[in-house]
Amino acid sequence: MGTEFANKAIECSIENCKHHCCCADYCSLEKIKVGARDNDTTKLHCTDCQSFAPKQGCC
Repeated sequence: MGTEFANKAIECSIENCKHHCCCADYCSLEKIKVGARDNDTTKLHCTDCQSFAPKQGCC
């Protein structure tokens, strides 16, 4: 599955991720993993998309 596949169930605006759909703000993966940075998950910045992978040649 390439980045041309927009999984409309997973919105994403992180354009420097290799799984970001090339044509719209969606992820190209079938599913993602979300995890906690630490034990305090009461704030938004305490969670991460653990499926993130940097796009090659980016940044």
